[in-house]
Amino acid sequence: MTLDVAAVRASFPALSAGAAHFDGPGGSQTPSEVAQAMAAVLLAPIANRGSVTEAERNADAVVVAARQAVADLTGGDPGGVVFGRSATALTYELSRVLSAGWGPGDEVVVTRLDHDANIRPWVQAAEARGATVRWADFDPATGELEPAVVGALLSPSTRLVAVTGASNLIGTRPDVAAITALAHQAGALTWVDGVHLTAHAPVDVAALGADFYVCSPYKFLGPHCGCLVAAPALLETLHPDKLLPSTNAVPERFELGTLPYEQLAGTTAAIDFLAGIAGPEGDRRTRVTASMAALEEHEDRLRQRIEEGLRGLPGVTLWSRAARRTPTLLLTLDGRDAADAHRFLAQRGVNAPAGSFYALEASRHLGLGDTGGLRVGLAPYNDDTDVDRLLAGLAEFLGHRRP
Repeated sequence: MTLDVAAVRASFPALSAGAAHFDGPGGSQTPSEVAQAMAAVLLAPIANRGSVTEAERNADAVVVAARQAVADLTGGDPGGVVFGRSATALTYELSRVLSAGWGPGDEVVVTRLDHDANIRPWVQAAEARGATVRWADFDPATGELEPAVVGALLSPSTRLVAVTGASNLIGTRPDVAAITALAHQAGALTWVDGVHLTAHAPVDVAALGADFYVCSPYKFLGPHCGCLVAAPALLETLHPDKLLPSTNAVPERFELGTLPYEQLAGTTAAIDFLAGIAGPEGDRRTRVTASMAALEEHEDRLRQRIEEGLRGLPGVTLWSRAARRTPTLLLTLDGRDAADAHRFLAQRGVNAPAGSFYALEASRHLGLGDTGGLRVGLAPYNDDTDVDRLLAGLAEFLGHRRP
């Protein structure tokens, strides 16, 4: 299907401020439908979940709907959808649960391609239990993380493999299914950080082989919270610390305290918005999968336009080189500070931030230290005019005006 970008953009009030947003990887702009859904929950009768009063029923309906929406987005089971403050918080919480049985001789595998939220919790959990951390390196020349590199680190002692679905720094989409298959052959569990991937491509957690999959609605047009998707049967085997009177049911036993109902309503609304891009035919899983495929095609076309434009600008190094990647580009500019470019572009209404964006190991492995570069990320509401403004701004910054 052909994406009607103008129709998509019309739902984003923030765009009326005039900026061209290439800062989506750090958090997307929000459609009116999401804000309205959140406001509706806050203004309606609401209480703790239950079945007696209208307020109790409203709360319960919001949670049930949000679990189903996230399951439809990811191909998961709504009974295995856990909500938390953020994907980082969920990873930390589950790392403590999963590592409870680890000890000396056990091993965990992490990759240098990942955001630190899928590295440090596992490194710290392993250190606390006396387990060993194995590091999988990606190729800095190509940006590729080969499954064989991860496979070479596996052994019968491997307890968990943590890998990203897509790099938030350079966009690389490793072959997660191949990596998880190798991990499962070794008897290890897999934790897939899907925060960046979920915003840019259709997701099927079973096809990926993810035992645990985390994502963040605020990356795909929703509010600030986190989601964990796992098989209910797997969650039943895990026993987190919890309050004595709180339920021991799955998935609720992993959710500490009262859930943020308005954020869950916003999450459902964001997924409904995405599903609506494909039109009204089919169930939500079918529609959201079709929509994400259309968005992927749209964003990839704009990415190619940006890359073609960058090739005409002397002094630009593009670090996003993997054969399969999201529309997320990391640039460095010879003899120029990326932070200066960020400020220069911002003065011209083009938002493209600079840094390493918590992908510290990846930035260092690329030889960029803790500084990173200028990150240009696309979102569903970006259009060709945005791309023109970005390329013109970079050309002006570099002193090479485009003809």
